[in-house]
Amino acid sequence: MKLFKTLSLSVLGLMGTAAVAQEFSSDIQLRPRYEYTNGFGTLLTPTTAHTSFVGQRSRINLNYADTKLKVKVALQNVRTWGNVSTLGNTSTDKNGFALYEGWAQYNFTDKWGTKIGRQMISYDNQRIFGGLDWANQGRSFDAALIKYKGEKSQLDLGFALNADSEGKVAPSAPYATDFKDMQYAWYHTNIKKLNISFLALNLGKEYQKTVSEIETNYFQTLGTYANYAGKKLSLDFSFYGQTGKIGANQVSAYEAAANLGYAFTPKFKATVGYEFLSGKDQSSTSSVVKSFNPVFGTNHAFNGFMDYFYVGNHAGSVGLQDATLKLDFPIKKVNLSIAPHLFYSANELATTSDKYLGTEVDLTAVYKASKDITLIAGYSQMFASDAMVALKGGTGLKDTTNNWAYLMVNINPQIFSIKK
Repeated sequence: MKLFKTLSLSVLGLMGTAAVAQEFSSDIQLRPRYEYTNGFGTLLTPTTAHTSFVGQRSRINLNYADTKLKVKVALQNVRTWGNVSTLGNTSTDKNGFALYEGWAQYNFTDKWGTKIGRQMISYDNQRIFGGLDWANQGRSFDAALIKYKGEKSQLDLGFALNADSEGKVAPSAPYATDFKDMQYAWYHTNIKKLNISFLALNLGKEYQKTVSEIETNYFQTLGTYANYAGKKLSLDFSFYGQTGKIGANQVSAYEAAANLGYAFTPKFKATVGYEFLSGKDQSSTSSVVKSFNPVFGTNHAFNGFMDYFYVGNHAGSVGLQDATLKLDFPIKKVNLSIAPHLFYSANELATTSDKYLGTEVDLTAVYKASKDITLIAGYSQMFASDAMVALKGGTGLKDTTNNWAYLMVNINPQIFSIKK
């Protein structure tokens, strides 16, 4: 809190000495979330059992803006209730405040600017780039952007270079966290109610080519996302392909998805969707990487909330087909959604010809208790098939119930906002 006061007073002091129009604001987010996990992420086994816990994010956002410059600093603490004793012993508390965002954006003109520092990068439906807000720690990048924003179009050019430290000589081991360097271009335009985006992403990853040689190879993600929002009809579509090399292996993968929604009444909407993510037969001996990688996507938002696919798992696997139906409707002041998913593998499993993996049903309820407080609750159940057991191990529908439930409180008040 002492650091927060110091930063606040420093910015207020700068505002008092400047002559340009300025704004300084601050808000706090407290987000505790209870979870009951009983086969979350993967099927239970005969030797595993359910558990429950409470995780919490505590975040402070500081925002400054004038006619040319925008600055944001976001500090956060992420912890699990009980992992530090009630005495708050500083020698055992590893959950100090960390920098989630720390960036500055300077606008050279009304249309052109640059943004540099630790920042969240999120585009379109967050399939390739997302802020990963569901995870308490979120996701942010050390990056530099060149930004253009016109009346109907936007362009971002992004650049990043990562290292383990400020070493003065080349390291003896490959950089293994995320990527070594990154370049991307994201272009967005709208034609009346139709929004279209194009993304070209180039990622460099180091690998140990020989005992004494470290090499960087690059793989690319190229594709488009489009969405249309009418009075009753909505539609979105995405297609991404991946090529290049990861390590010594060639990459050839793709993703395609479409969702069609219709609002039958102002309070009832149905959406049908299908997504295909390429994979590789389990028995394949090919060295080509054929399994699509969502890279930096907010994967929890896709393919079921129980995170059986692409959330720290399923990479390099048999791919996925996901057919879903989502129903959105309110009951009094509570917004409800029900979303069943039918999962199929995109490629062949080694021990069965059946591609049907199972059905997951997600139920979500959202209630806005006040301007600054929102309650969100959810329940999901996985009805796994024998093919899912063959793919992931564990026990299926015949032997146990795999389900998950949570209750989250999002408290997000603005502390103050000052304009001059």
